[in-house]
Amino acid sequence: MISTERGSGRDLRRLGMVIFILVAVSGVFYVKWDPYFAKAFHAAAAHTLGPSIVTGSGAAAPPFSLGAAVDYGVAYFKDIWQALVVALLLGAGVQTLLPADWLQRVLGRADARSSTIAGIAAVPSMMCTCCAAPLAVGLRRANASPGAVLAYWVGNPVLNPATIIFLGFVLGWGWALLRIATGLVLVATLAWYGNRYIPHADLPRPAVQPSAVRQPSEGLVTSWLKAALRLAIGLVPEYLVIVLILGAVRSLLFPSMSYAIGGSLLLFVLLAAAGTLFVIPTAGEVPILQTLIGFGLGSAGAGALMLTLPAVSLPSLWMVGKALPRKNLAVVAAIVFGFGLITGILALLFGLR
Repeated sequence: MISTERGSGRDLRRLGMVIFILVAVSGVFYVKWDPYFAKAFHAAAAHTLGPSIVTGSGAAAPPFSLGAAVDYGVAYFKDIWQALVVALLLGAGVQTLLPADWLQRVLGRADARSSTIAGIAAVPSMMCTCCAAPLAVGLRRANASPGAVLAYWVGNPVLNPATIIFLGFVLGWGWALLRIATGLVLVATLAWYGNRYIPHADLPRPAVQPSAVRQPSEGLVTSWLKAALRLAIGLVPEYLVIVLILGAVRSLLFPSMSYAIGGSLLLFVLLAAAGTLFVIPTAGEVPILQTLIGFGLGSAGAGALMLTLPAVSLPSLWMVGKALPRKNLAVVAAIVFGFGLITGILALLFGLR
């Protein structure tokens, strides 16, 4: 009897891992790898990814209004909804499909090894910061270490290889190299901060214990889908509201660009802050930068936006706040802001345009 139960438990562990891997590979291929492969050829030939999601083809975003909120929300969610569905399924999957003991051995230690593995795993995921947030929440609730969670969450948008390639084709390879260098240091710094200063034991425990889904009273797939639904209900409504608010006020965050103000110190600092708060889809920073540079944005402001826009956002910080202390996430945002300033200064020193 005991042998039979152990065999059944091993079979469920294998089945859970197989389901997770199939969903991860097929989902990311469908929403990321395949479309970005085609988009890379377009970027190489046309040297553009199209109009900016913030300002369109103009120098200024639309004024504050309900229409501006709705227009931005529709454009944004049209771009990311498929990736968000995949992220919710995977965020629930790390809690219900992957063996808890294996996950904690790999990602549960507050050391450089777990953080490095998480950062490497982020590279092929290629999620934007908001789509990576449900996975970050799922990982933390499955007791991944804070450093590993931050490395995976921020590594997704910052170290996205497709975005880096788009940067090279559209703006130049100097921008791409700067993104790689500052992005790597940013991810490593946040992982160190998470392991050093975010308490492991005081954080929320898993919403769904992986061992519970292996009881015969409830099927593995049923538990997984229920966990995904709970994750969506807990994260998505507030996320939608914050995106709409940011879409409405984007003219305040991104003032009308001109050569007269494009190189000012005040604008540089304001854009670093705006980029830290604002929300964009994957690679959305590339057309934003191309448009604003065309209307006079200087190297410093462009460098700040290149790093801060993808790294975090107010909606993603809010979502990850369901699993990590918000006071620590405020420090994470401050670190991203600081690295945005450093990136802008380096872009100015290297003469990137």
